[in-house]
Amino acid sequence: MPTENFDVIALGELLIDFTENGLSGQGNPLFEANPGGAPCNVLAMLRKLGRRSMFVGKVGQDMFGDMLAETIQEAGICTGGLVRDPEVRTTLAFVKKLPNGDRDFSFYRNPGADMMLTEEEVPEDLAHCRIFHFGTLSMTHEGVRRATCKAVSLAKNGGALVSFDPNLRPPLWADLAQAREQIAWGLGRCDILKIADNELEFMTGETDFDKGAAVLREKYPNIRLLNVTAGPEGSYSYYEDKRVFVPACKLGGVIETTGAGDTFCACVLNFVLDHGLDGLSEGDLRDMLRFANAAAYLVTTKKGAIRSMPERAQVEAIL
Repeated sequence: MPTENFDVIALGELLIDFTENGLSGQGNPLFEANPGGAPCNVLAMLRKLGRRSMFVGKVGQDMFGDMLAETIQEAGICTGGLVRDPEVRTTLAFVKKLPNGDRDFSFYRNPGADMMLTEEEVPEDLAHCRIFHFGTLSMTHEGVRRATCKAVSLAKNGGALVSFDPNLRPPLWADLAQAREQIAWGLGRCDILKIADNELEFMTGETDFDKGAAVLREKYPNIRLLNVTAGPEGSYSYYEDKRVFVPACKLGGVIETTGAGDTFCACVLNFVLDHGLDGLSEGDLRDMLRFANAAAYLVTTKKGAIRSMPERAQVEAIL
């Protein structure tokens, strides 16, 4: 399918997030199988905002792969780039909520189907999308890393904007030095960056967001729009000589935070599709962050991600 019909194409992991959902009658923990994976979470929110999207990645030829393929199709995401692996099973992640509200991940991915995507399976016509989005779970192993590099190259050569979210998951890396190296590769090739507070510190050693952002902007002048998410505190945007902060929505009812950052990222990409990356004012950036923060908050009031994305009207209602 020709990708010139798509606003955003994302490449990476599509998996099952098993999230805690109470206890059984015997007192055993119950886990709910929620379709997820950062790139498809982003695309699912973009579809809620009326954008045309396609996913590139791989799942197993198994019951979970069937579930994921059906889910993203129901969400309106084009499955033209989805590949099925007859031998390697779909990747699973078990998500435990910690007392401080953060999450602990246990991955079943050694190997998992998402890391088996090859260069040959990346669509050649990917060059014609408006924005290409990726993260680092597709860079943890050599084969899928080559596929990711090819996709980024095709997108850039075709004139697409490149969006990057490090989405650091330490358990998936052989060592963190390799993670830092691959994140640096992504930083050097993106136009739009969404980075979490812990990832900013990981890459710069700075806990002060302004200082950390300054380090990245000096080292990677290709980054035109840099957004830092700070969880319950809010989010920051750095663009040209501008710096804008918008506090998070704190209306209560938070259940778990899976997909919040991806929802935020999708809203930023939707803003860029509407406004471009030239001549943005502080007011523009503030409006962008307000909408993205509100949407991210709404996702935290439900379990899962792909099937929990809010409608535009729901976001506007709490603004």
